[in-house]
Amino acid sequence: MKKEIRAFNFEVRAEENEAHGHFLTGQPIVFGSRTNLGWYDEIIEPEALDAADMKDVRFLVNHDTSMIPLARSRNNNENSTMQLMLVPNDGMHIRVDLDTENNAEAKSLYSAVERGDLDGMSFMFTVDEDSWDDPDSEHPTRHIRSISRIFEVSAVTFPAYEATSITARGLSEALDSAKESLESARAKSEAVERQKQRIRIMTEVLK
Repeated sequence: MKKEIRAFNFEVRAEENEAHGHFLTGQPIVFGSRTNLGWYDEIIEPEALDAADMKDVRFLVNHDTSMIPLARSRNNNENSTMQLMLVPNDGMHIRVDLDTENNAEAKSLYSAVERGDLDGMSFMFTVDEDSWDDPDSEHPTRHIRSISRIFEVSAVTFPAYEATSITARGLSEALDSAKESLESARAKSEAVERQKQRIRIMTEVLK
């Protein structure tokens, strides 16, 4: 399965706590929101994360997998530096504990978010199950019903696919994956129509 990337304009916020240091909070995944991805719309359904593998999720910037993660969620336990919170009918929220004292990149990110220079969130995932409305139309709608795995979530400079080379590559893979799924849905739709036509012919013959 190809990895896909989705970027949203959901706010990532900077928090400072005297007892615990610097945190970021945000929402990288939203349920039930229609997103126009160019030649099709997409909706992530509320049940999409029910069976998702989220045992090991990194926190990055702009999906740069070559960088050292700024935080990480392992089994989402209390000792993880990133906490994942699933809110029914809303989506996934995160809380990231940044080491701004010892990590210059974490400090820079916190400053950028606090100043409002960076305010987008995104995530990388693979799809296990989807379905299409009006697959034969010029602008169908894809429903993501089951996500198999979340690899990472990112704070992003531009919450839009064409904005950077990294997200542009992610978009290409996402579109390829969506096209494969749509072609399969169209083939099934055509097969159903052919079967219906055969039934109509046989019905007419038997009359």
